[in-house]
Amino acid sequence: MNKPPNGYLLNAAGHLVPQEQVRDHDKLRDAVARDLATEAQELNQRLRDFKARALADVADVVSIAAERYNVKMGGKKGNVTLTTYDGQYKITRTYAERLTFTEELEAARELINQCILRWSEGANAHIKALVDRAFRTDGQGKIKTAAVLDLLRLDIDDDGWRSAMEALKDSIQIIGTTAYLRIYKRIGQTDNYQPIPLDIAAL
Repeated sequence: MNKPPNGYLLNAAGHLVPQEQVRDHDKLRDAVARDLATEAQELNQRLRDFKARALADVADVVSIAAERYNVKMGGKKGNVTLTTYDGQYKITRTYAERLTFTEELEAARELINQCILRWSEGANAHIKALVDRAFRTDGQGKIKTAAVLDLLRLDIDDDGWRSAMEALKDSIQIIGTTAYLRIYKRIGQTDNYQPIPLDIAAL
């Protein structure tokens, strides 16, 4: 966005407004919000840079160990933990698969609905609530993956339900993996560790 000319402020509608027509409180609000947002963007970039460097450093340690001992570290998923010599700090790198659902999810939903209609009322009202929650979309219109996968954990002895769960499994598609880096500090001399939060909401 181009910087407005001297003596003007740009309003939310994209119009230039002479500064003398803008209330002092509006100017104060603008300055505080702009300063905080600018700093937040800088912190965001620093966190991105830190994550990239940290993941590269962890990968280097794993690679060196693998070459030295001619073994593959981290297991099938590449999960690994690094601990300082004194046990004060612990770094974990984990990989999680990113899932999405194909159009077969709609078939699974229909089969589940048929089961609910066929079953008697009573305890199954709770199952219906679980199903409704599972297929509810978030603010971006996306299905909540964890809620749908919770349905697979229900042990229901019913052929129709088993067919629905097969359709649900077939609808799951892996679209990639995400690397997670978590850093922990030991609590005193115990065996317990507490995370060092890098999420502003957790501070």
